[in-house]
Amino acid sequence: MKDKNTKPLTKKIISGKFKNRVLKLPSKTTTRASKAIVLESFFNTIQFDIIDATFVEVFSGSGSIGLEALSRGAKEIIFMEKDRDAIKVLKQNISLTDPAACEIFSGDSFANMKNVVSKLLKTSQKAYFYVDPPFNIREGMEDIYDNMVKMLASIPAEVVESIIIEHISVLEIPQNMGPYKIKKTKKFGNTTLTYLEEGLS
Repeated sequence: MKDKNTKPLTKKIISGKFKNRVLKLPSKTTTRASKAIVLESFFNTIQFDIIDATFVEVFSGSGSIGLEALSRGAKEIIFMEKDRDAIKVLKQNISLTDPAACEIFSGDSFANMKNVVSKLLKTSQKAYFYVDPPFNIREGMEDIYDNMVKMLASIPAEVVESIIIEHISVLEIPQNMGPYKIKKTKKFGNTTLTYLEEGLS
C-alpha cells in the first residue's frame, strides 16, 4: 500500500481558458512553488499587459506561472529549466494546455538565456521575464543571486517589456541592474516581488 505522503504535489491554474487544470509539481527538494497570494498579486498587476505577449519563465520548475500566463492570454511561453525531473513534469503540464504555444530551453539557465535572447532578437519580440530562483540557503545555491543579477543585467533592453523577480524578502535587489531600474516592490512575508524596467535615460 502506498504511503499517503507519496501523493503527488499539485496546483490548479487559477483563471483563464485553462482554469482548474490540475498541474503536477516537482519534488520540493529540487524546486520551490510560488505562493498563491504572490501569483494572485502578480497577475492582478499584469493581467491586461500579457494578452498576446511573450512570457519567459526562468527557473520554471513545473511551469505553473508560465502556464497561468498562457491561460490568461499570453501568446507564447518560453520555459527555462535545467533539472531533469522538473522538465519531465513541465512537459506533462504543458500537454494539458497548448503545447504549440510553448517552448522549453533545457540546461543551465545562465547559458540558455543567450539562446532565448537570440530567439527574441531574431523575431523582434519583447517579453516579460519572470525570474524565481531557488533560495540561496539551499546547498550549492550560495551564488545564485549574484549570478542572477549578472544574467539579467546582460539582457538587451530591446527584448524586455519587464523583468519580475520573486525572491526572499531579506535579499536587496540592486537599484540599477544593467539598463534596468526598480519600478516597484511588493512584499508578502518572506517573499517579495521586484519589478524592473528599462531606466529613463
